Amino acid sequence: MAWEHFAHGADIGVRGLGVSREEALEELARALTAVVVDPALVRQTTQVDIRCEAPDDELLVIDWLNAVIYQMSIRHMLFGRFEVALHDHRLDAHAWGERLDPDRHEPSVEVKAATYTELSMKQRDSGMWIAQCVVDV
Repeated sequence: MAWEHFAHGADIGVRGLGVSREEALEELARALTAVVVDPALVRQTTQVDIRCEAPDDELLVIDWLNAVIYQMSIRHMLFGRFEVALHDHRLDAHAWGERLDPDRHEPSVEVKAATYTELSMKQRDSGMWIAQCVVDV
């Protein structure tokens, strides 16, 4: 499992890779956190449950990231670990993190939303799953 960023104009592409759709979505959320701060700096002191649903895998990518962004915003939190369970196109997740501490975390940007740009959720020939899109910063 891994995550990475890819360049896209003024915004940032986020990508999650995993041996399952669930793992790809978990890594995608870690890539989202890494846009703001190094996920290794985030203590896992508080668990937040997140649920979303969409008619297909690609729209689920958008709904999932926007649900994480929403929780980060309303709770003033960062998340460093995610656990995703899928039931068709319904996602139930646990996110662990802590309240944002600007002095310790030194956030670089604020993520506003996940976009449909470069949106994809597919399985490679190798069996690995890739979930990605561009986020508006």
